[in-house]
Amino acid sequence: MQKFLAAFFVVAGFTLPLTYGVAQAEPVSKTAKKPAKQAATKAQDSEAINVAGLTSSQYSCELGNKFTVYKKSDDPSYIHLQWRNKMHRMLRKATTTGADRYEDKQTGLVWINIPAKSMLLDIKKGSQLANECRNPEQRKALAAAKPN
Repeated sequence: MQKFLAAFFVVAGFTLPLTYGVAQAEPVSKTAKKPAKQAATKAQDSEAINVAGLTSSQYSCELGNKFTVYKKSDDPSYIHLQWRNKMHRMLRKATTTGADRYEDKQTGLVWINIPAKSMLLDIKKGSQLANECRNPEQRKALAAAKPN
């Protein structure tokens, strides 16, 4: 019996400081980060994006989807994409294929543009939002390439 009690107190002696230390530790507060993140999001949403001086291109997609891309001709590092009455600032990401790829990490939108077409993806949900999208120049090139 004495061996049992000795073993019990030894084990309890080792686990007591561990549980005591955990109980006394201050919980990590995520609420301090959320207001700053929410404030930044609200500031970005409420901030009107000035598209004056940017070239715009309307894209029409299958299933009747449409969006507009605004970009500076001398700065391909970002675009503004208007989708469903909301403006998204998207940064260019390098690709191995040479396709234009722009991402809005906050919302999960990705726009991929190749010479034949473009598509809009939601990487957070893992779904296509718009496919077979073409601006007027791409539609002309497609019509010219089709045999009569």
